[in-house]
Amino acid sequence: MSRLALVDCNNFFCSCERVFDPSLIGVPVVVLSNNDGCIISRSEEAKVIGIPMGAPLHEQKEVIRKHGVRVFSSNYTLYGDMSARVMSILRDEVGVMEVYSIDEAFLELGEGFGAEEARRLRAKVLRWTGIPVCIGIGETKMLAKLANRHAKKNREKTGGVFEMKEEAEELMAGVACDGLWGVGKNLARRLAGLGITTALEFKKADPVKIRKSLGVVGERMLREMNGTRCLELEEMPPDRKGVMASRSFGAPVEALEDLEEALANHVARASEKVRRFNLWAMRVDVFLQTNYFRKGEPQYCPGAGVNLDQPTNGTGELMGIAGKLLTRIYRSGYKYKKVGVMLGGLVGSGAYQPVLAFEGVREEPRVDIDKIVDGINRRLGDRKNPVITRGSMGNRRLGGAWRMRSGRKSPSYTTSWRELAVVRG
Repeated sequence: MSRLALVDCNNFFCSCERVFDPSLIGVPVVVLSNNDGCIISRSEEAKVIGIPMGAPLHEQKEVIRKHGVRVFSSNYTLYGDMSARVMSILRDEVGVMEVYSIDEAFLELGEGFGAEEARRLRAKVLRWTGIPVCIGIGETKMLAKLANRHAKKNREKTGGVFEMKEEAEELMAGVACDGLWGVGKNLARRLAGLGITTALEFKKADPVKIRKSLGVVGERMLREMNGTRCLELEEMPPDRKGVMASRSFGAPVEALEDLEEALANHVARASEKVRRFNLWAMRVDVFLQTNYFRKGEPQYCPGAGVNLDQPTNGTGELMGIAGKLLTRIYRSGYKYKKVGVMLGGLVGSGAYQPVLAFEGVREEPRVDIDKIVDGINRRLGDRKNPVITRGSMGNRRLGGAWRMRSGRKSPSYTTSWRELAVVRG
């Protein structure tokens, strides 16, 4: 049976920032979540000085000032493009591949592809993109994930590449159960109740006992640890069941007009994503949310939805439906933190079925204009900053009360002509 490799980009968001700003190399760097709230990516230097993952920015200000930490707002347009470049290189090297996340991919390895070939692939990715990766090789997904974990935690010894061989059991003896892929705190506690605290103890556990206590999922994990592949690669991701678009506001919003503008932007982004996957929506849901952390303020978190007579992915039609739902649930006197839209009941072109209306059979919705706009925005703009928008989406250059805070955002070096890197002699 062929083996699998897990390729994982190191500190991916921070690494993307360093590609275009060499002054960040060797300096502690962190990247923030939406609205510059929490730390979601840390360079190795930032980890060494004790900045925890997920920590609120305001709690780390003194550490950041003391150690000269460079702080960046999230730049998902840049990260998504850099991810696509890394995945393109990996896809050229293997026949079968599963993109697991924005910075991870499983590869099906051919005969003769071992640690040395993995090191050459790692060097190629670094040379062509500037992104450092670690590679773990094993017979199953869980073993490849465990090998990658060891490669990353012991980079000086492994050189960023590790292949599961005879020393596998020695490695497993030093890994707690919650260090395994798919084992969270709750499952780790259940395993501890069975007297299983390490990966090696789990590997040697009785399959009947594991199935009885943890069900078929637990038994699959056990078999994966013993080299029997139960989790196959997904070359084609399954069709989406729903698409949500929502962002917390940069400041509390009270006016209906501001909420309508924010919602129109969310609907435009969600409908573009639905069209990109050649899907149609059968349901639209809209929700509002106040900030429940502000205990002294009145709270109101309503939602409303509607099933559509006929599926659609047209931006204008969806904006009209969402706008009516927003008007229905809006109440003045509240400080809203978030508005969002959910397009559900998604069906593909093969499942699309017109309905019979009073005036006769309705034609399939025409989305030619939307497709033209999507094409122009892909060529000349990006999903966060389209060059063509609808009037209801407001003027992005002027901003608005609902706009997300991102005061530390780096340029979109690879997707915007206006923000290309400048080289000075």
